[in-house]
Amino acid sequence: MKYDFTTIINRTGMDSIAVDPANSFLYDEEIPLKYGISDHIPMWVADMNFATCPAIPRAMIKRAEHPLYGYFNTRDEYYDEIIHWHEKRNGVQGLSREHIGYENGVLGGVVTALRVLASQGGAVLVHSPTYIGFTFVLNENGFHTIHSPLVRDADGIWRMDYEDMEKKIVENKIHVAIFCSPHNPTGRVWEREEIARAMEIYEKHQVYVVADEIWSDIILDGNHHIPTQSVSEYARNHTVALYAPSKTFNLAGLIGSYHIIYNSWLKDRVDKESTLTHYNNPNLLSMYAAIGAYSAEGEEWLEELLQVFSGNMDFAIDYIRERFTGVTVMRPQGTYMLFLDCSEWLREHGLTTAELIRRGWEVGVDWQNGETFRQPGSIRMNLALPLSRVQEAFDRLGRYVFNASEEDA
Repeated sequence: MKYDFTTIINRTGMDSIAVDPANSFLYDEEIPLKYGISDHIPMWVADMNFATCPAIPRAMIKRAEHPLYGYFNTRDEYYDEIIHWHEKRNGVQGLSREHIGYENGVLGGVVTALRVLASQGGAVLVHSPTYIGFTFVLNENGFHTIHSPLVRDADGIWRMDYEDMEKKIVENKIHVAIFCSPHNPTGRVWEREEIARAMEIYEKHQVYVVADEIWSDIILDGNHHIPTQSVSEYARNHTVALYAPSKTFNLAGLIGSYHIIYNSWLKDRVDKESTLTHYNNPNLLSMYAAIGAYSAEGEEWLEELLQVFSGNMDFAIDYIRERFTGVTVMRPQGTYMLFLDCSEWLREHGLTTAELIRRGWEVGVDWQNGETFRQPGSIRMNLALPLSRVQEAFDRLGRYVFNASEEDA
């Protein structure tokens, strides 16, 4: 490969939530390591342990060499690169700069859209398992969350329950839904027919859609991202779609997301709501980071990264199926996160999910409790690490956690 996805980069002391304050961020106590293990493998929060595409720091450094960083205008290249990226990656046609608006973050964009489309205390439809960020922003901003559970088919694939969705919409007089595509945390990449059927229900009941498509670049194994706005005319004109280069290029610390809205009536209102704080404005260097990310080199880097993710998934899923009896997992079609169902293993061993999570942390596998995503007995794991680190993590889990002797446990 042209780019380096094998070097283990030491992030200690470099302000990383994933590494430095992880224990204090998630727990009230420091969890001591056991069995002579001396290091932690960060596998919980959804950022990557790879150096970003070289075009990104190069673009920022070039701009930073000019010693003035005052008020600035958004460059034409920023919009041009976004438009070109969506056209080339997802076949989007007719996107222009007047459809694009800046957001400090995707979750902030969700809140802005909901404030336009729903009253305080109003009901919002969300699929479950549910990204924990949606739970926080809905609760903290006074909206009433209505969950429609996804169901697993005979092949273990997560599917939407359309009858339940429509029932919940009617019973709760819902007029806005959050749609996560690809879905976090399950890793489903929705097919066009699935999105279109959901949108038919939304159209029937005049439901607007806030689509979180931040994972839309991390698509694995021949699957294809279908932009929500592309499936129908209703979808195009009743959807606020939210994107960012942050998940794709590991830029969360720089801030910088954006929305795409084709309906001018809706766009004007979202733009107005987002500017009321006088705080939702681009950062100079994050603008240059986005320009570097959405370049030809950025696309080349991403294609190699996706190969690495597929290899990591191959290893992890084979390991789980061969060695972790009582643990099941759907191979993610998108995202670099695994969502493990450990419920059978937990029942057999008489443990809670929290107790299993702690055993992982005691051997330096820093994973995340999936029950915060409204799925009992589940664990979320980040595989955006060098393969050697993934292998080490699963070796520790096999030896000391899932297949441990009573003395080791």
